[in-house]
Amino acid sequence: MDSVDFDYLIGLRSNHPAWRLLNAEHAPLVIGFLHRAFIRPNMRIASGQELEAQLDDYLHHLRERLGDGAFPRRAKEYLNDWAEDSRGWLRRYYPADSDEPHFDLTPACEQAIQWLSGLEQRQFVGAESRIRMVFDLLRDIAHGTESDPDARIAELERRRNAIDEAIEGVRAGRLMLMDPTELRERVLQAADTARALLADFRQVEQNFRDLDRQVRERIATWEGSKGEILDEVFGESDVIAESDQGRSFRAFWDFLMSPARQEELTELLDRILALGPVAALEIDPRLRRIHHDWLNAGEVTLRTVARLSEQLRRYLDDQAWFENRRIMTIIRDLERHALALRDGAPRGAFMDLDELAPNIALPMERPLFTPPVKPHIDEQPLEDGGADVSVDALFDRVHVDKDRLRARLRQTLQTRDQVSLEELLDVHPLEQGLAELVAWLSIATGDGCAAIDEARFQTVTWTDSSGRERFATLPSVVFAFAQQERRG
Repeated sequence: MDSVDFDYLIGLRSNHPAWRLLNAEHAPLVIGFLHRAFIRPNMRIASGQELEAQLDDYLHHLRERLGDGAFPRRAKEYLNDWAEDSRGWLRRYYPADSDEPHFDLTPACEQAIQWLSGLEQRQFVGAESRIRMVFDLLRDIAHGTESDPDARIAELERRRNAIDEAIEGVRAGRLMLMDPTELRERVLQAADTARALLADFRQVEQNFRDLDRQVRERIATWEGSKGEILDEVFGESDVIAESDQGRSFRAFWDFLMSPARQEELTELLDRILALGPVAALEIDPRLRRIHHDWLNAGEVTLRTVARLSEQLRRYLDDQAWFENRRIMTIIRDLERHALALRDGAPRGAFMDLDELAPNIALPMERPLFTPPVKPHIDEQPLEDGGADVSVDALFDRVHVDKDRLRARLRQTLQTRDQVSLEELLDVHPLEQGLAELVAWLSIATGDGCAAIDEARFQTVTWTDSSGRERFATLPSVVFAFAQQERRG
């Protein structure tokens, strides 16, 4: 930041969620539980029921020590309060495939927790590894920005000579091993950096969510043309993707998705954590699978970008429907004007049309040539059949009245916005068995008044004419009022 003055800090204390958390009355409860539920296990997302059960258990242990009057509210009330915009410590949302709320830490809350974790006086502060890291970074920057070929060659030759000297030393039996202090210092530095990456993922994801919210607000209030809003939205998306943060995230993800890098990282962690001086540090065992946590966090960030694209697709669909509706309005206006001029039609030719409709012939609509199949007919004399076969089955036909089924559907949707096929059959059971069930499916797919979810299944039962109970398992079918209205 450029300046930290009085006015800036006043605004920060009033608006920043991290400062509000540190100044909250029950800050130890909030920070202690969120650290236990998210930071310690490297958890990215928790369902509402799971997090509520953990908080119930956490509050139970606190009340045993502090008394029954401590923290009297229910766990669900605390979670909803922490997720309010006035708090900003948890993010509550509903995934696309679930009706249950899910929670995640906000970047501001994680910053406050990490800052408090760093207040404790550490017994071991690694200075040597940090100064080495600074020198290595500066060397990489200087070497990567050097435009003089001779200087680059000289640096590479210096590195090659140092490597050759090290190889000769190893062949001569001079092995320069790290002492335990250097080893522990570098392991702690690597562990801190690895855990800090998870917090960076939350910040990157939050930036993409902010862009998604801005796009939704702009689409909801936009009154201009569709091309202008799409140019602006895609322009901002490109700015995020091509920014320093977007480029760094893409490079990190490409590096991590390499199978060879993952295997190398797993092997290095197993070897280093098995060393004696490192085992004495009692490193968090979750560090062994930290790259899997990186993958999960990166997938969450990528899904956020996918939701932005889905929002743009829904916008295009809605705009197309509105434009079709506008076209129908224009056509009906023309019909009304035509009816008004019916008795006094103009005489003579006043308009010439080449054709009443455009003749469009697409190349891919032309069928491919299929050679005719020559049937092979065996000449056999016809014989009179003498078998006594009942022909009653030819006249035993079942007719299902679809208009009656549609009337039942409209009657049910008068009191509710949507109804599933299973609920509809509970009120109006199948009277004609499988044929009536097929008729319901034909209405759902042919009339466009239903949504079919192939990921969920429902079981329908009925009793046939012989008294046997039948059942059928089919994808979930939900009839919606809005879709019927739009179809009409």
